[in-house]
Amino acid sequence: MSTLPWLHPDRVALLEAALAERILILDGGMGTMLQGHRLDEAGFRGERFEHGHDGEHAHHHDHPGCDLKGNNDLLTLTQPDIIRGVHEAYLEAGADLVETNTFNSTRISQADYKLEHLAHELNLAGARLARAACDKFTALTPDKPRFVIGVLGPTSRTASLSPDVNDPGFRNVSFEELARNYTESASGLIDGGADILMVETIFDTLNAKAALYALDTLFVERGARLPVMISGTITDRSGRTLSGQTAEAFYYSVRHARPLSVGFNCALGADDLRPHIQVLADIADSRVSTHPNAGLPNAFGEYDETPEHMAGVIAGFARDGLLNLVGGCCGTTPAHIKAIAEAVRDCAPRQLPDAALKAA
Repeated sequence: MSTLPWLHPDRVALLEAALAERILILDGGMGTMLQGHRLDEAGFRGERFEHGHDGEHAHHHDHPGCDLKGNNDLLTLTQPDIIRGVHEAYLEAGADLVETNTFNSTRISQADYKLEHLAHELNLAGARLARAACDKFTALTPDKPRFVIGVLGPTSRTASLSPDVNDPGFRNVSFEELARNYTESASGLIDGGADILMVETIFDTLNAKAALYALDTLFVERGARLPVMISGTITDRSGRTLSGQTAEAFYYSVRHARPLSVGFNCALGADDLRPHIQVLADIADSRVSTHPNAGLPNAFGEYDETPEHMAGVIAGFARDGLLNLVGGCCGTTPAHIKAIAEAVRDCAPRQLPDAALKAA
């Protein structure tokens, strides 16, 4: 990826300048905010997929009959004002970068709703919504440019592990199929105006490698590239990803992509993520990011960690020089992001190792 020019060199220059100056703030949870709207089936369908009066679907070509409630990414098309509102709430709270509502916008993940054919459109529209929100806020504060992160989620399949405990050799997805999915989704994000692409919540490094391969190929085809962020997920307190890697092994598996940043998100709260972020900060020649959950889920699957507590823990990360980019994942809200932004405001960003700066 290193030899191609940037697709948006001016935006990359602004991003690099901001990263050199301070710790940048990512947004918080999208799903958390959407749950607050308590949308029912009709709310998810919107006008485009509404049921006809006779119980039939008004638009057969768009959607075969199955429930769409819970398909948060579909709201990009059916409730764009809600998604725009979430982006703007996080920008208002101090986010420098907002993530597109495209976590499940791959064919593989949309297959659960029989909406595979919408994959490109979901990414295109998702990036456009985030772009418009960022441009609006950048115009208000030109000295604080805002950036769109085009999100590529992990999909609902895993290339390294068998879904069948009785057949360990079985796989329900191939590297090639994942790469095709990621190519289609990333094309939509690029066309919609993303500044950065983030392969995130990686529980299987082989899936991530398929995504990085797809991006590399796509950039070559287009003759230009975007910065790439990579964020894994340590799935439990064993300190490993689902496919069995420690933080250090994960980093060495993906550093060939020369990412803008490597980090961890989701699964754990900030307290439990701390040792893994410390490992990355010690070894990474890229920048380090984290967007933890608001603690671990309680018995009701909800997240209880207050903005004050979370910001206090993250302030410790920042004071110790571990961070370049920080935000929130599940359970976090604009209040969490505002508290985090205030907590790290006076802390210097983690310095890249000298060797990395020379290589860049």
